[in-house]
Amino acid sequence: MTVGEALAWARAELAEVGDSPRLDAEVLLGHVLEATRAQLYSRPERALDAAQLARFRADVARRRDGYPVAYIVGRQEFWSLTLDVTPDTLIPRADTELLVEQALARLPSGPARALDLGTGSGAIALALATERPQLRVIAVDVSPAALAVAQRNRDRHGLRQVEMRLGDWFEPVAGERFDLIAANPPYIGPDEPEPREGSCRFEPMSALVADEQGLAALRRIIEAAPAHLLPGGHLLLEHGWQQGAAVRELMRARGFADVTTYRDLQGHERTSAGQWRDSDG
Repeated sequence: MTVGEALAWARAELAEVGDSPRLDAEVLLGHVLEATRAQLYSRPERALDAAQLARFRADVARRRDGYPVAYIVGRQEFWSLTLDVTPDTLIPRADTELLVEQALARLPSGPARALDLGTGSGAIALALATERPQLRVIAVDVSPAALAVAQRNRDRHGLRQVEMRLGDWFEPVAGERFDLIAANPPYIGPDEPEPREGSCRFEPMSALVADEQGLAALRRIIEAAPAHLLPGGHLLLEHGWQQGAAVRELMRARGFADVTTYRDLQGHERTSAGQWRDSDG
């Protein structure tokens, strides 16, 4: 089977899986052949050897069963970074780049401190550090396996100003305050079908699902954040597309000012931000 034939076969096999069968086929074959997408099309007549073809067929079969491409190839693009991902971490989504954009808009260009709660693969923390070389970021996760992935990503990109800490939400930063706190916590309710559908069923449930119709983790972060923010500091949260009003209410009730919600690429309310102006949390 040639490269061109392999791509055509995989596109047909994946036609009813996800919304990007062509891209999935290209990424999977590029991973097997260690080639870019452009290189695949520059030599469509190249023949796969038996081992390459067997591996490609196996990867396509896994994808046909719904397994995420990012887990098959072990990486995902986010912001300007290529990140390792494993089933111990969520797969970074393009919608989360909205949170990064809004965080960067609020951070000073010079020295500052930021906290990334539930860092997973390290996507948010590392994206912020990439754009703000003088920013020191503390990245926290309760999962040792996820934190190990984040550490590998940090080391590969040479972002030594990002410090990884193991623990539950604010526990590893007791007594510390920051210019900005960011989090993409679990926000899907236990009764919602999403975690049992599509690629989500292969991702860590603890990073997806929260009690109180998905608001438990968000509420906990909002309540505790002021004790860890400097005066004028900002809290930014990713949340479910139907949770904007509830998150705004929680933030305002806790005393945050200038509470604003921003819409994702699909036009859904996805990220909310507020400023803490008091000196006492």
